[in-house]
This record gives sequence, C-alpha cells and structure tokens, in this order.
Amino acid sequence: MAINFDSALGVHDDALALRGRRAEVLANNIANADTPNFKARDIDFAAVLAGEQSNSYELSLEQTSSGHQDAFLSPDTAADLMFRTAVQPSVDGNTVELQEEMARYTDNAIRYQASFQFLNSKFKGLTSAIKGE
Repeated sequence: MAINFDSALGVHDDALALRGRRAEVLANNIANADTPNFKARDIDFAAVLAGEQSNSYELSLEQTSSGHQDAFLSPDTAADLMFRTAVQPSVDGNTVELQEEMARYTDNAIRYQASFQFLNSKFKGLTSAIKGE
C-alpha cells in the first residue's frame, strides 16, 4: 500500500513553507524601519495558502538580464505581497511601524513552530506505522 503524503501531511507542509516566506518579508520590513519612503509589505497568509492548496494560479517570470535578482523572494511570493497601510506613517514616508512588525514576526514564528511540530508528529506517526509499532 502506497503512502499519499499530501493526505498524510495535510496543509502543514505548505503552511510551513509559506510561514518561512512571510518571515522573510516581515524581517525585511523590520530591517528597513529607518529607510525613507520604504513601504511595509505583508502576505495575506490565508488567501495565499488557499491558492497553494488549490493550485489555482501559476506565475512564471523570465530572467532577461543577468542583473535581475532572484535571491530574496520567489516570483510567486512577490506577486502575493501587499502594501500595508500605516496607522501613523512617519514624516519621511516610511510606513513601517516597528512594534507592529515585531509583533507580527513573533506571531508568525510561533505559528511556524506549531506547523513544524504538527509535521514532526505526522512523520513520527508514519514512521511508527511503517515499523508496525
């Protein structure tokens, strides 16, 4: 009998990857808290996860110059980024609210850890089933 990992792992493998990408975006916001005219961005986690679960969208980009960068975020994630509206934007046009970003980053890290623990328990269960324990 073959193991279907998609049904065995549920949504947690996609959630773990998306939480990692969101951590990059939030860390970038925090790092640019003092950059003039920097606009804070974020990912709508629920909408992107729903899209990843249904595979309803496909975005392919072509690198036409060697100067194009691909190291920060995948094109799929960049397409899902949204600008955040600041409650109290700074005079220099920066919309990063440091305390809010840090709270979002901490919340995301806790949820990342929870998804990781769920995946870990799923793999332990699969291992026990394979060993016949």
